[in-house]
Formats: sequence, C-alpha cells, structure tokens
Amino acid sequence: MSVRNHRDLVVWQKGMDLVVDVYRVSSAMPKEEMYGLTNQMRRAAVSIPSNVAEGHGRKNDNELLRFLSYSQGSLCELDTQLTASERLGFLDGSKLSPVFSLLEQVTKLAAAFSAKIKQG
Repeated sequence: MSVRNHRDLVVWQKGMDLVVDVYRVSSAMPKEEMYGLTNQMRRAAVSIPSNVAEGHGRKNDNELLRFLSYSQGSLCELDTQLTASERLGFLDGSKLSPVFSLLEQVTKLAAAFSAKIKQG
C-alpha cells in the first residue's frame, strides 16, 4: 500500500490510539491537576501524531525527520509525566500498563520510520 497522506502511516495511527488512551486514563487524575500534569500529559500525547502529520505534510525528508524528532521528544516527555503521575499516586499502575506498552510501540515505530527515511 502506498502512503497517500499521514493517516496511512502506522506511527500516526498508533499515536492517535495513544492520545485516546492518555485522555481516558488522565480523566482519573485529581481535579487540582487539571491545569498541571493532566494538561501536560494530554498536550504531549496530542503533539506526537500532530508532529508526524506536520512533518509528512512538509513533503521533505529533512523536515519529516525534524518533526519525527519532535514526536520522539514528546514520547519521552509523556513517559516522564505518566511515571510521575503513577509515583505520586494519581494513577494506578495496572491501568497505566497498556498505555506504557502502546507508548513503547509508538516509540519503536517512530525510530524505525526515522531510520528508514535516513536510509533513503
């Protein structure tokens, strides 16, 4: 299958799944964190597929690599925020386990996509 647009990219699709999961689990965060950690997690999650889409839309491999790098940074940021939420007792580790698994999957997809682009 050829890639017609960003929606055809598995890394974008899985990134969108991650957004949904993060919104779902973060709804259990304490209300006083709505404008703190909850907002940061949601923004980081949304930025992952957003940067994939923007980079792909630039129609230039160097730009795509740059935006994939931003996505990879947001993946690390989200991992840190989810870990902090768990350590602070805001979110249950058993409910976060599938989110961490998906985050790891998206991280691997982004790295593999970047490597493929670098190879030409």
